Amino acid sequence: MQLYVIRHGIAGERAPDSDDTARALTDEGHKKVKRVVRGLREVGIKFERILASPWVRAAETADLLAPLCEAPPLHTELLCQSPRAALLEMIAKHGTDTAIVGHEPWLGELVAWLAFGDTRHREALALKKGGFVWLEGNAIPGGMTLKAFVPPSFAIAAG
Repeated sequence: MQLYVIRHGIAGERAPDSDDTARALTDEGHKKVKRVVRGLREVGIKFERILASPWVRAAETADLLAPLCEAPPLHTELLCQSPRAALLEMIAKHGTDTAIVGHEPWLGELVAWLAFGDTRHREALALKKGGFVWLEGNAIPGGMTLKAFVPPSFAIAAG
C-alpha cells in the first residue's frame, strides 16, 4: 500500500471564542494546495481513495485533491483524534493508493505509529500545512516504511 499523509492547507486564524472545526482555508491556503496538487499530478501520483477529517479546512483540502482521485473524499471523525486501531482498519480497507488529510498533532502520531510502531516519536515529524508524508507497506503499527517527507515548499516548487 502507498499512503500519503497530508496536512490541511493554511487556514484562518484561530479565535478563542470560535468553533475551531469551522476554520476555512485562506486564499493563500487554497493557492498553495492547488500548487501541491499540480506537483503531485506532474509526478504521476493518483489516489484510489481520499480519507479526510470533516473539519472545514481538511475537507476543503481534500476537495482540492479530488482531481487526483476517481472517488469522492470520505470524511471520518477518526482523523480528529489520536490514531487508534479503527483508523488503521479503515485505511487498510480503502485501496492501495490512499491519501489521508487531517491535522497535527494526530497526523504526526499516525505516521510515527505506522513507521516506528510508537506514537511517542511524532515530535520528530514536523508536518507543515500543505506538506505530506509518503509511506509504503501495511497499515499496522511499525508496518510501513517512510519513503518521503515533503514540505509544502518542495511540492509547490515541483508544481
